[in-house]
Amino acid sequence: MRKRNESVTVEHERAAAAPAPLDKGCSLRHSLRLPAAAAAAADTGMKRPLGRRYGLWFRLRKLIIWLLGVYIAIPFLVKLCPAIQAKLVFLNFVRVPYFIDLKRPQDQGLNHTCNYYLQPEEDVTIGVWHTVPAALWKNARGKDQLWFEDALGSSHPVILYLHGNAGTRGGDHRVELYKVLSSLGYHVVTFDYRGWGDSIGSPSERGMTYDALHVFDWIKARSGDNPVYIWGHSLGTGVATNLVRRLCERETPPDALILESPFTNIREEARSHPFSVIYRYFPGFDWFFLDPITTSGIKFANDENVKYISCSLLILHAEDDPVVPFHLGKKLYNIAATSRSFRDYKVQFVPFHTDLGYRHKYIYRSPELPRILREFLGKSEHEHHH
Repeated sequence: MRKRNESVTVEHERAAAAPAPLDKGCSLRHSLRLPAAAAAAADTGMKRPLGRRYGLWFRLRKLIIWLLGVYIAIPFLVKLCPAIQAKLVFLNFVRVPYFIDLKRPQDQGLNHTCNYYLQPEEDVTIGVWHTVPAALWKNARGKDQLWFEDALGSSHPVILYLHGNAGTRGGDHRVELYKVLSSLGYHVVTFDYRGWGDSIGSPSERGMTYDALHVFDWIKARSGDNPVYIWGHSLGTGVATNLVRRLCERETPPDALILESPFTNIREEARSHPFSVIYRYFPGFDWFFLDPITTSGIKFANDENVKYISCSLLILHAEDDPVVPFHLGKKLYNIAATSRSFRDYKVQFVPFHTDLGYRHKYIYRSPELPRILREFLGKSEHEHHH
């Protein structure tokens, strides 16, 4: 009986010493209840991450709606203001490299180059660079414009270079090409179209073509019987074929035409340009984006022009060109090669493999370029004299 009482007492003590039971939330039911302020703080802490997530999603959704609105508005804006597309085609407002003095070509490493200004039309002035061949480098130092003009009559061929959109005649890749051509024995004459660089006037396809015609005639008046070749790059290929077609129609063709990274026409080029990727499948793409280009009087129809050109034609194109797709250059070659106007002239297409990495504007780096030009232009001179 005594043991029994002791057992009951021990059990009672154990029960008294045992901790209070836990509820499902692992909190004490009775003795360890949280104060009201602490509980409120815990609830607020749980709600704060939810509030942050909701606020982030709201801002993200607002941004997506805004971007979608801009995406839809741009085609209508371009359609209503065709001048926007013209600006995007020419990109003459993009002056790269910045802060260079175009009056001082020697600052770009062209110590044998003279800067001129010509006036194709009233209220239009264009800046011109004339780089002499390597054989005349030493004699050219310190000489004035008159000496450079007279030098065009020396026994060296002349290349009139027509650059593409954006930048100026002082663009890095352009300067490097002038150096290469000069080292190969060519005079190089290049200029900025009206509205580019330090040239005065408003850009247009007609104006660019007229500027090129004026410079060509200026060269011919001073070069005597020396061969004159026309080299166009990118958008400059459109100016080049416009010019050469006009020269052929008046029966004063150049000795050869070189097209680097050419397209077929500006509509096909605009459709293939990387800038158009996000709108390429937009309903009414042609109506919204391509028709305004035509409305602005911009065609650069190389594919039509080559049908009226009667001189040797060389096309250079890199397979990895991201700006003017390789297939457009190849398509233009196929059109020219089957044209009756070229039946008595050489038409050549030279591709540059993707592995070379020449892309849109680095063909001048090719160690094969001197040989290509020597072989092609040598044959062109032979055809010209016979």
